[in-house]
Amino acid sequence: MVMATLQRPSSFVTLVALLAVVLSVAPASSTSRKTLKHHPRPNEFRVMLRHVDSGKNLTKLERVQRGIKRGKSRLQRLNAMVLAASSTPDSELEAPIHAGNGEYLMELSIGTPPVSYPAVLDTGSDLIWTQCKPCTQCYKQPTPIFDPTKSSSFSKVSCGSSLCSALPSSTCSDGCEYVYSYGDYSMTQGILATETFTFGESKNRVSVHDIGFGCGEDNEGDGFEQASGLVGLGRGPLSLVSQLKEPKFSYCLTPMDDSKNSVLLLGSLEKVKGAKEAVTTPLLKNPLQPSFYYLSLEGISVGDTRLSIEKSTFEVGDDGSGGVIIDSGTTITYIEQKAFDALKKEFVSQTKLPLDKSGSTGLDVCFTLPSGSDQVDIPKLVFHFKGGDLELPAENYMIGDSNLGVACLAMGASSGMSIFGNVQQQNILVNHDLEKETISFVPTPCDQL
Repeated sequence: MVMATLQRPSSFVTLVALLAVVLSVAPASSTSRKTLKHHPRPNEFRVMLRHVDSGKNLTKLERVQRGIKRGKSRLQRLNAMVLAASSTPDSELEAPIHAGNGEYLMELSIGTPPVSYPAVLDTGSDLIWTQCKPCTQCYKQPTPIFDPTKSSSFSKVSCGSSLCSALPSSTCSDGCEYVYSYGDYSMTQGILATETFTFGESKNRVSVHDIGFGCGEDNEGDGFEQASGLVGLGRGPLSLVSQLKEPKFSYCLTPMDDSKNSVLLLGSLEKVKGAKEAVTTPLLKNPLQPSFYYLSLEGISVGDTRLSIEKSTFEVGDDGSGGVIIDSGTTITYIEQKAFDALKKEFVSQTKLPLDKSGSTGLDVCFTLPSGSDQVDIPKLVFHFKGGDLELPAENYMIGDSNLGVACLAMGASSGMSIFGNVQQQNILVNHDLEKETISFVPTPCDQL
């Protein structure tokens, strides 16, 4: 068991680490319990989310390491998207490459009668798709492959429809045929169709008709095997959020080593009564990457030291490069190389622990935990957004393992675009309001929602 207290006005978090397999750290003030006030609306529904490694006997550090390995291909895809978009003519605003895969799964049902299947939740892409019969090439999935001939609500989309025209790449033969590529030779190819999708559990189930989706008959690549398809929650017209025509949605991610489910709420924003710690910041748009949710990050502080980072570092460039996106499918946060170098230097300077230079963890900054000591001090970490400052709970940026005797910073360097990952979002209710074009961070015990 681990306890941690935040000693104010000190710029340090004190970690008290007892004998445990996993060192989980958190300031006492980070997840104070609040009364949840929820106002149901007719078109809203909630879906339980589970981490792809849930139910496995892994430490938190091992889960992070597995997520980083999975995330390497995703980072390659994201970088490929930026490069492709910046090299296209001005008339072509969206490159036909997308993020793909992810770290959280949602259960939903498709067709009439409804057939249940798990899908990857991806805030970095738009298309909803599942593997379909007849399959010319399909990967092994955890549930039977969807057979559209057995559903009375299946309908192919015509070539002249707005959904078909929203595809980055399509042809017209037997209906609207699509190819959706993910930048590392992963892809899905098939027929665009509409179906009835059912969300939620038991008496709270909600069915939504005529949702456009890809009926994939040729699906190749890595990162999809844990699910039977993918649900895009990006900002483009093909995403679930856009098709529902409900401009508000929220998610709240429990710690990845927690056995309790996370939650996605569509069609409304979860209200937390007395949430004085909420930070609301504008959502920015990048015309070359219209699906992503860009954040208005202005700076970062380590302890009481505001890092010397050029203002342009986190801004979207004229060529579509740079900027900061929030992404549910990337495990740790990656910031632009120069900014990360400054953060690393300051963090190491303020942390009075020896550096672990073994390189065995896969993380850039690790410290050796002192033997015979049950507490260590680490500096606070604050992200300065336009509109407010988000002080992260210590467990959202330091991952420890007492078996290995290390504590590591759950952040890394990127080239160009920065990504606010899901470890940093744990136990924070993330409210998207696409009408107001804002995003809010509300520190919340997610298992209480």
